[in-house]
Amino acid sequence: MPARSDSLGVNKKDKTLSKIYKNAADALAGLTFDGMTVMSGGFGLCGIAENLIAALRDTAVKDITCISNNAGVDGFGLGQLLETRQIKKMISSYVGENKEFERQFLGGELELEFNPQGTLAERIRAGGAGIPGFYVKTGVGTVIAEGKPTRDFNGEDYIMETGLRADLSIIKAWKGDAQGNLIFNSTARNFNAPMATAGKVTVVEVDEIVPVGALDPNHIHTPGIFVQRIIEAKCEKRVENRTVREKN
Repeated sequence: MPARSDSLGVNKKDKTLSKIYKNAADALAGLTFDGMTVMSGGFGLCGIAENLIAALRDTAVKDITCISNNAGVDGFGLGQLLETRQIKKMISSYVGENKEFERQFLGGELELEFNPQGTLAERIRAGGAGIPGFYVKTGVGTVIAEGKPTRDFNGEDYIMETGLRADLSIIKAWKGDAQGNLIFNSTARNFNAPMATAGKVTVVEVDEIVPVGALDPNHIHTPGIFVQRIIEAKCEKRVENRTVREKN
């Protein structure tokens, strides 16, 4: 664990409080194992933990169950873990931007648990809140409902969904402090905020680590109690689909 700086507002005498790690590889050290479940924040390529995903790839850990809205794109984001065959199963709501995902799934090489997007978000939130299951109307009468308990509420059928937890959540935020308090930037908040609460261990990469006390408590999206490790890292922030107007 790296030494901390007084400029970050941390008491140097108490080394046990440090959550800051020098890079993504160090932040994941000792956390990964074959067959683990990983939550990866982001929506498309917006708000993905680019450096932590690359570091997870470099660990060569295999048979990952990955909970993420989508699977990145070919060669970037979670697409890197698909190319190295490190992901065994995806729990997702949209995977349409990744040809390698399509190839592996149709070829029977990859398991897929599809969720309506709102249901996926609520399963993650529920897991973080300690809620083991809940009832929802979305998916009733479709393949989504197959094998799931149903119950009548006020004359209408609902299916039971279970909360989701992960061994590790890898999260991207805009700013954080040495205590792990986080602020997300606009729509990059997406799945990151609920996933930060649903991991047994949550590791975060931020654009900037600021001194403790610099963040207005009223503006903090995720309290540091949910964060175990944090790094400051530069991100490419690649655009998934660039659409521009033709010149007049």
